[in-house]
Amino acid sequence: MCDLNTARLKHLKSLYPEVGHDTSYDHMLNGINLDAVVIATGVNAHFPMAKASLEAGKHTFIEKPMASSVEQCEELVDLARKKGVILMTGHTFLYSPVVRKIKEIIDKGDIGENPLHLRAPAQSWLVPKDINVAWDLAPHDLSIILSLIGEMPETVNCRGSAHVTPGIEDVTTMCLGFSKQRSATIQSSWLDPRKVREMTIVGSKRMIVYDDLAPLEKIRVFDMRVERPPHYDTFGEFQYAYHYGDMYAPYIKQEEPLKTECQHFLDCIRNGATPITCGERGLELVKILEASSESLRQGGAPVEFSKLDHFVRNHAATAVARGLRVTPPSFCRMVMPAPRNVRRGPAKRRSRLS
Repeated sequence: MCDLNTARLKHLKSLYPEVGHDTSYDHMLNGINLDAVVIATGVNAHFPMAKASLEAGKHTFIEKPMASSVEQCEELVDLARKKGVILMTGHTFLYSPVVRKIKEIIDKGDIGENPLHLRAPAQSWLVPKDINVAWDLAPHDLSIILSLIGEMPETVNCRGSAHVTPGIEDVTTMCLGFSKQRSATIQSSWLDPRKVREMTIVGSKRMIVYDDLAPLEKIRVFDMRVERPPHYDTFGEFQYAYHYGDMYAPYIKQEEPLKTECQHFLDCIRNGATPITCGERGLELVKILEASSESLRQGGAPVEFSKLDHFVRNHAATAVARGLRVTPPSFCRMVMPAPRNVRRGPAKRRSRLS
């Protein structure tokens, strides 16, 4: 156990007397025979500590989000590949039996077509000072949404406001647009008297309500949908049909997600397997967070992921995570509405300037 706070180390030592402790991170990496390192610090310390760990040849687990910028994440992924070590990021909810059950229900087609819409409100009463609320609370919801839909969004837009600390949004609403007209909305807030961890998944046949804080029935499946008539001749014949059926709550075997996640990390080290939440998954999530920060800077305008320059970046600084204003990342471009009755011409490729 390594911490600069000696009082904290003393307390941890009383809980785990058999575990060694140190106040020097460099000595812990190079002076002790360790195989793996878990980094659970503030976001701005993730990159330098993870880089040092990987350079020392240690398997490395980093809490979410993996780093403060896409550029940093890419460097960590490349470094882990060169060193031949495991790089894993802490998207804990993907190891939850509840989320795994939801994915099983969706994959079986029980709610119809792939999720048409997902809505995730997340609130807490905790205000960090180094990142905005989207970077703090949205990663859990983003990891679940990406897992359930199975692809990256095509567009991201985010609006928010800062009420407590200037320049650091404490309330945000993030909207993700996917292919086939699918969408997701994530509402994040530090200014709420209740802690909320919920998600609604709307399918073409049924709907799922997931409440992580519920003591029982964390998943409820509602046989509800809106049906549109296949054809009609007159406006009077056009009627939406509202279907109301039963609700059921599937049985979920209780497991501790964090324990499962840590065991998966150890198993991947022993077997040389790729983690479910590998460095690439952490990189994808930070891409979305960077795009949300750029959308916030542009007043909520949508940001589209470029397919041509998908891996081209300018050097967006760590200031992105801190809510400071930076130039738009080159991997995304603003989506501006075309004038009516004017056809879009072919898009010009942007020059790669750093």
